[in-house]
Amino acid sequence: MTFGMTNTRMYAKGNFASTYTEVPASAPGFEWRDGMVSGNGENGYITSGSPYADCFIFQNMWFNYPSTHPREIPEELTGQLAEARWNVFNQNDQWKITFPDGTTRKRTFFYSYHPGHQLRLSAANKGSVSDYERWTNYETAETGVSYKDELGSWIRTSFTSRADDVSITKITQSSNGAKINMVISIDDISNMCRAQNAASEVTGLQYKKLVDPDAAYIALVAHYPSYPGSELIDGGYAGLTQVVVVNGTRKKVLLLDTNELMNVGTEKNPAIQIINADAVYLITQSNRTHEMGKIEDFAEMTHYAIVDQLYRNTNAVAGKYKDASGHFDYSAALAPHVQKHASEYNAVSFFIHGDKAEKYLDNLALINAQKASATKVNHAFMEQAYNQGRYAMICSSGSSAPRLYGMWTGEWNPGWRGIYTLDANVNLQVASMNTGHLTEAQLGYITFFLRNAPDFEYNARMAYGMHDALQVSVNSDGDRGMHVEYDNDYPFQYWNAGASWCLLPIYEYWQCYGNRQIPIHANMRMDDLQPLLGVKDGGLTDEEFTEILNRGCLDLEKDILLPLLTKQANFWEQICIPEYYTDMNGKACHQNGKTALNPGEKYMIIPAYSPENNPIGYNSTITANAAMDISAASDGLQMVIMLEKAVKRDGYEAAIAKWEALLALLPDYKYDVDGALREWAMSEYTENNNHRHLSHLYPAWPAYETQNDRALAQAAKIALENRDKYNTQDATAGHGWVHKALVNARLKNGDRVLSSLLPMMTETGYYASLMTDHDTNRRNNTYCTDTAFGAVGAVNEALLFSNTGEIEIVPALPSDWKVGSINGLMARTRVEVKELTWNLLSKTVRVTLHSSENDNAIKLKAGIPWTDALVNGNAVKVIQEGLGKSIHLTLSAGIDVTVVFNLA
Repeated sequence: MTFGMTNTRMYAKGNFASTYTEVPASAPGFEWRDGMVSGNGENGYITSGSPYADCFIFQNMWFNYPSTHPREIPEELTGQLAEARWNVFNQNDQWKITFPDGTTRKRTFFYSYHPGHQLRLSAANKGSVSDYERWTNYETAETGVSYKDELGSWIRTSFTSRADDVSITKITQSSNGAKINMVISIDDISNMCRAQNAASEVTGLQYKKLVDPDAAYIALVAHYPSYPGSELIDGGYAGLTQVVVVNGTRKKVLLLDTNELMNVGTEKNPAIQIINADAVYLITQSNRTHEMGKIEDFAEMTHYAIVDQLYRNTNAVAGKYKDASGHFDYSAALAPHVQKHASEYNAVSFFIHGDKAEKYLDNLALINAQKASATKVNHAFMEQAYNQGRYAMICSSGSSAPRLYGMWTGEWNPGWRGIYTLDANVNLQVASMNTGHLTEAQLGYITFFLRNAPDFEYNARMAYGMHDALQVSVNSDGDRGMHVEYDNDYPFQYWNAGASWCLLPIYEYWQCYGNRQIPIHANMRMDDLQPLLGVKDGGLTDEEFTEILNRGCLDLEKDILLPLLTKQANFWEQICIPEYYTDMNGKACHQNGKTALNPGEKYMIIPAYSPENNPIGYNSTITANAAMDISAASDGLQMVIMLEKAVKRDGYEAAIAKWEALLALLPDYKYDVDGALREWAMSEYTENNNHRHLSHLYPAWPAYETQNDRALAQAAKIALENRDKYNTQDATAGHGWVHKALVNARLKNGDRVLSSLLPMMTETGYYASLMTDHDTNRRNNTYCTDTAFGAVGAVNEALLFSNTGEIEIVPALPSDWKVGSINGLMARTRVEVKELTWNLLSKTVRVTLHSSENDNAIKLKAGIPWTDALVNGNAVKVIQEGLGKSIHLTLSAGIDVTVVFNLA
């Protein structure tokens, strides 16, 4: 099948566009955002699809450009904790974090994500283009371009291989036999900088453009600036494109010198000219190294180990796939990749009946159709946004967690440095990871968490003086995740909920799939993990750690979840000190030297930070008893209790008793005069609803407390309505809208799920590539994938709720989704929902469940009023319970069970 051709389009899974946005070779703006994307979680690319001046911007998830700041936590942070607590308790909002140099604000910038080399394909012969189309095939992760001109029809296709970790492009002669004539070059780095400040920051770099004497490859090799204390002081990166020519010639040529000072190569602008070729194949790989050598030696270097390795890797792929004529076989290289990628993508399918005429519009027409429907989500657009988000999530998964940009950027110094933000953005991006039936994404997420875990332990020690505990930083650049930003507006060192929230996706992975063996990856920083991967104080013994290393994998239950959840529980145990408490009447109290709580008293969680809000009339974001913290602590303790029960290690009964006792002494939620859940469980504070963040609704999402607590659910609904009513400040951020959609899904309001997604869909949140901006109005022009990925999670949650032992189908079905289906979702109870279809016109909802374990007891219900149900065609007893009715099933491993609900 040739995807994108008119006669096959309706059968293909993907998107297409009849227009393209060319990325200029100099003075670029934001054109790259409209490019098509592919990736395997580590390597990938963006391509513009321009017929005659296409460019490929290659990516590597682990690229990081060092900052001038050393990444370390000042010792003064620990010493100011007692003062912070005292001033928060006494409501002194004028107190400032102060450092020895007299400053009250300290920011040490994280390293910055950056693109790889920008490869430009410049055709020698240009004509009049007609029948242009570019496409992305979701099943194969291929991007393609087709068009006609005076020389015939041309087709160009590309993909990044999951099997071989390279990006491959196929360019063939025209349908009329016109040969390929083009120049392949690399654009200057300065022409990829976001703004002037980016250009000035990047000038510490040195790089060279390289072309093999035989024109076998073109490459860029770079040395990072050697800042004192930098982990990349001798580091750099490279990207290499091997050029394979069939029945033509290739030769090295020199283009005009652009006089870029960062370019220290002897030959400033070498390129490869292709002459009269039948076909050209480009095989590309990028990587980084910590061993580039000294920067003062770089200009004179003529040999680069990383370039040699990239050439060996790409050459191995070139030799691995040959056709009968001995030429490179693109289809043979594609096949093993498709086997891996398609199984991930096709695990879930989503369909809404309606808007049929728009099912096969191109991207811009589909975006415009949605914009024309300002009050209703267009069904065709929703399906395509879901599929694109799922596709891109898969492409940026498996090596690490998705960055703010997923894994794609066409600019140096991207917005917020393209890092990982862990107090909302990454959490939203992985919301669909487990229920979406992915299998590679979790491995990358676990790698990301373990890589940062030693820094999370460092954070808890330096911010709170804690022992054997974890405190997740708000930000990470992927390599490191320590606290490096502190001030009263953003007191990140007092954000407490992170370990619970960021371990929850790993816990949900366990809920969905059961125990797993997780392969050890070099990026996990295993050498630093021995103290963290054991439940006991001090971590693993040398013998235990060696056994894990020899085994080559980590047990999800015993080696990852139980020890890390224990350390997050240790955090809550140590932050709760008897000197700060609430009395039987809920009044905040302090008593020096108090060593235990009395009956009826509860701990205070102090200090606290509820991103990024502060009470009205209180000019500090350093507070106490944030609802987010209370819920995260409760959920985190529940998770560790469940793991202790599952693993049953020696002494687990005592551990469970300890955590249950702490759970009972956590602060109670407080409610406002209108019944709303308060953001801070402190009578002394006045609620501030003029804010986009929904941290206080943690009990609804990502936690599950509102599911079985009707009063708490109602309080959360009122709190969410207050945000809708009063938030006029910074209501453009996509993450705010997606977070709201997820909360609405958990609060079972399907129409508000869609109204939360609409602002990004009806304004300018979506690019022509169907990737997303950070904002509804592109105010910062920042590429950001939390909307693209988070919308998938919101749809999943609207159509399926699950937790251990319970499943609710269509809990938040939008009122105009009369007929539809979503097949293949995973429930957090080791059950695959192989089929879920609804038809409100015929008043039926049908679900087929497939358990992976025996004796799997499930409470099943539907979110739409129903009268009775059939299980495999037989009537079943309906159980009436406090919060509604359900049916009880005991599923056996490998046996499908189909339930039909008859609607009222």
